[in-house]
Formats: sequence, C-alpha cells, structure tokens
Amino acid sequence: MSSRRAAERAAFALPSLRPGMRIVDLGCGPGSITAGIATAVAGCHIVAIDTEHAQTTLTRAATTRIKMSTVDTLTASAYALPLPDESVDAVFAHALFEHLAHPAAALQELHRVLVPGGAIALAASDWSRAKIQPQTANVTAALRGHYLLRRRAGGDPYAGRNLATHVTAAGFRVVTTHTRHRQDMTYPQLATYVESRLAAALDNPTTPPGDHAQLASAARSAWTWTKTKTGTFTQAWTELLATK
Repeated sequence: MSSRRAAERAAFALPSLRPGMRIVDLGCGPGSITAGIATAVAGCHIVAIDTEHAQTTLTRAATTRIKMSTVDTLTASAYALPLPDESVDAVFAHALFEHLAHPAAALQELHRVLVPGGAIALAASDWSRAKIQPQTANVTAALRGHYLLRRRAGGDPYAGRNLATHVTAAGFRVVTTHTRHRQDMTYPQLATYVESRLAAALDNPTTPPGDHAQLASAARSAWTWTKTKTGTFTQAWTELLATK
C-alpha cells in the first residue's frame, strides 16, 4: 500500500490552512499526514484524533521531532469530540467517512467545534468510481464480498459519492468538490488484500451465518483473482472543501 503523505493527500486542503490556526486531524491514523501538515503550516496547533490509542501513539512518535508546530493527540470518537464549542479553525479528515456508520452525526460534531467561517477538508474513497482493469467476473464477485464486509462494519464503500450531500445537510457551504484517482496499491496487492479480508471474515465466529455463503463464494473468486499478476487499479477519492 502506498505511503500517505500530506503533500499528496492534503494538497487540496493546504492552501486554506494558515499559521496560528487550530486544526483537527480527525482519524489521524499513524500520523504521516499529520506530520506533513505540521511541517507545511508552520506555527499551527494540530489536535490529532483517532479512535484507536495505538494510532495516536504512532502519531505522537511521528510528530515528536517537528518543532515548527504544536501537535497534541487525543483518543476519541468522531461522534463525541472532547473539544469546546467553536474552538477549532479547520478540520481535516482523510479516509475516515467511509468507515463511519453515522456520517451526519460526525458532521454535526464538526459543526459544533468549528468557529463561524471555519473550514472542513474531507477526502473519502468511492469504490463505485474506482478504475480496475481487467475487471473479470471473479474480480466483481470478490469486490461484492468486500463491500459487504465494509457495510457490516458500519461503513460505506461509496462514501465519496455521498459526501457533498451529507455535508450540505449538516449546514455547511460546499466550496469545492472534485474526484481524484490515485494508486493506493497495485492490482495484485488489491487482490491479496481483498482475499485476506474475506478469509479472515470466514474464520471469524461473529460473522453472521447468513453472510457465509456469499463470503465463501467471494473468497474463492478472490483466490482466483490473486493468480492474475497483471492489471491496474486506481482508487477514486472525493476531495471536498466546505465552510461553516
């Protein structure tokens, strides 16, 4: 999987970020993008938030040596941010909304913590517009199982397609939105990733019995897909800027 850096993943957001701003990086993950923002926007104060303590620990390690900006980390839910009302100038979130069961509730939290005129910069993947070639019957069946797992986990594999609708409904004014295609992983890597996820789900005793037949069929298709070593895959990302 490609390394995710601010110069690429946050390029659409960086022009709206300025020194002195208080910025939330929501769903910060291991902190590679956080570190890039802290370096690019000298003098800002970043609050990096993730639901997993292991991720915020990695973010803390990734940003320890950056002296140009202040970075704090918090382990918290996107639905209950431990921040005062109207205390944040901007929120950045990359690859978060595709994992949220309740995007409207998360956006209401962002609306609460942002100052009037504050900005949100969101990037979400959209599997409905991913470019996958060759997309054989086995690829289609394997991906159908992958999407089922995403939905069962509370996510939306087409989150990018629905992002602007959710943002507008939450009371924000959309400034710009566009789709960018990137190679997050190679075609063989995608096949291996999907096959491993399906196999893990079949071994998981908490997987609903009613899903077993489809997942087993998808896993067989994914295994066949892994034997194809030549192909292309670029993921579609919706990048959106909006203001409160």
